[in-house]
Amino acid sequence: MLSKILNIRYPIIMAPMFLVTNNKMMIEALNNGIAACIPALNFRTTKDLDNALNTIREKSLPSGLGVNLIANKSNFKLEEQLQICIKNKVNFIITSLGNPNRIIEECKQNNIKVFCDVIDVKHAIKVEGLGADALIAVNKRAGGHAGKMSAKELIAKLKLSCQIPIISAGGIGTKEQISQILNYGAIGVSIGSPFIACHEADISTAYKQACIDYNATDIVMTNKISGTPCTVINTPYVKKVGTNQNIIEKFLSRNKKIRKWIKRFTFYCGMKKISKSAFGSTYKTVWCAGPSIQYTDRIMLVKDIIKKLTTHKN
Repeated sequence: MLSKILNIRYPIIMAPMFLVTNNKMMIEALNNGIAACIPALNFRTTKDLDNALNTIREKSLPSGLGVNLIANKSNFKLEEQLQICIKNKVNFIITSLGNPNRIIEECKQNNIKVFCDVIDVKHAIKVEGLGADALIAVNKRAGGHAGKMSAKELIAKLKLSCQIPIISAGGIGTKEQISQILNYGAIGVSIGSPFIACHEADISTAYKQACIDYNATDIVMTNKISGTPCTVINTPYVKKVGTNQNIIEKFLSRNKKIRKWIKRFTFYCGMKKISKSAFGSTYKTVWCAGPSIQYTDRIMLVKDIIKKLTTHKN
């Protein structure tokens, strides 16, 4: 069970959420029995990341602290971020988007667990071969960069092909769903969107209220934000601009000579737009979230969201 691997009370990871996850949320999660993972991407500098991890360590229980690292070439700060994680003795790292070989090698030498995001068997077999400690099985109901299979199908396929543990990510918002996922064969769950509308988050009230007002049917996939399909709330602005790249964007993205730079530029512009929407008022409203906002009916404290997921019937 995930509880034993990370020495936590409940087999739950508060998933890393771009712009949303902060020190306060991490501290509350760790002090209330679950693991929590913060994206290194949420910090402008590696010094800021270092300070954050120090603060979290000082104010929380010693188990369950994780950092999410982007493993592909677009992350120019990867090596620095990795060394900060090692210095602060984080308990685990979740890798996303790219080859995690370098991260796994370093973490093996420093007693840090590495869990790798996967959406299919092919990638899962690859990261298992590299030495990953567990798979984050990202299903089609995940927020952010979602997969293509249901939780049940993906877990079943991974169990047939891989020997390492599976942690399910996507679409989970109730205690009953957690039990169901564990019955499928996962050792734990990664939950993000139900935590967006928490008091501790520094995002705008409008973003939190959107997670209350909209539901699962209002989540759409767009490739206009980061160049990679990403789930967002279907706000009037998203409806206006559409969710698919136009002809020029598609052409540039497929050009072998320049697509790497186009993707980086698209990602940069998209993240700027998401950042403005998350923290302030703008008509260009782009809010990242997953279908599990369906279970958000009010703004709550992190500790109360954990109670809702672990002790209360929903």
